[in-house]
Amino acid sequence: MTELSGDSGARQRLSERLAAELAADSVDIIGMERLSGGAIQENWAVDLKVQGGKSAGALSAVLRTDSPTGVAVSLSRAQEYQLLSAAWRAGVTVPEPLVCVTDKSVIGKEFCLMRRVAGTALGQKITRDLSLGGDREALTERMGREMARIHSMTPETHSFDFLPDPPTDAAGAELATMCAFLDAMDRPRPVLDWTIRWLERNRPDPAEIVLAHHDFRTGNYMIDADGLTAILDWEFAGWSDRHEDIGWFHAMCWRFSGRDKPAGGIGSRAAFLRGYEGESGVKVDPVKTYYWEVYAHFRWAVIALQQGDRYLVGGERTLDLGLTGRRSAEMELELLRMTAPAGETP
Repeated sequence: MTELSGDSGARQRLSERLAAELAADSVDIIGMERLSGGAIQENWAVDLKVQGGKSAGALSAVLRTDSPTGVAVSLSRAQEYQLLSAAWRAGVTVPEPLVCVTDKSVIGKEFCLMRRVAGTALGQKITRDLSLGGDREALTERMGREMARIHSMTPETHSFDFLPDPPTDAAGAELATMCAFLDAMDRPRPVLDWTIRWLERNRPDPAEIVLAHHDFRTGNYMIDADGLTAILDWEFAGWSDRHEDIGWFHAMCWRFSGRDKPAGGIGSRAAFLRGYEGESGVKVDPVKTYYWEVYAHFRWAVIALQQGDRYLVGGERTLDLGLTGRRSAEMELELLRMTAPAGETP
């Protein structure tokens, strides 16, 4: 796809298709700007003027489409849209889903449109700027409630035909997937090999399977001055143990400058658990949570290597991807700290 903002033909086709999808007389694109962030997908801020139909008037939206290269476990835009729509109906605070188009003749890729929400998602800003988000313990408790609402969706209540069958052993299935990615890279990673052994020896018993966001973390939600405005980025969602999401949110790698605040760099574990357990009625297991925190750093190390390969092998010359590939070393240091034998310090 050419640069969308400067392709008059693509803009015209987009206007016509949005008019049809919104059942409007016409849709004019007033403004379009590529948003920063989004290492896996492209996001565009789109300002529309809609004539006729239920959406008549000014409409501020985000158009979400594919980056030139991706990672193997990322869902398609149509699949992500189905999950976003299910989350919206389940009461999760997400951007309102508006349109999903799989016809690639419009802009060269499938895309989705959602209502734009206010706020920032920048992890460093969220953890440093205490003028955002309101009371931080209240915000942390809110994050626990939001995750619990996601986890209210189970294989018994929801069916997504594009997702693999729910695993009987989520920890074993997740570890096998990451190991397969590492094997395909065919490079020596002794710290990750050590971690694999730790994860194998400490693997928890199979637990209830729920819909996991799989990337619920600081940097993937938006806040304004008052609090949470949206949970973002559903392209990795799938069936898993609820503790996987909980461990991912609490991992050191997603605390940014708030390293002393275990829950996403914004608050306490107690506040998060108060929200999660109060909403779900489920008692969180701290031993399982620690296991999944270790796994979170292992998983992020593997993803960082994949992102680096998008730069080095895939030819997507984006500095952010190249630098992300270096993050695996940071994860290895944290993994050594977390898995050190009793009485030893790495």
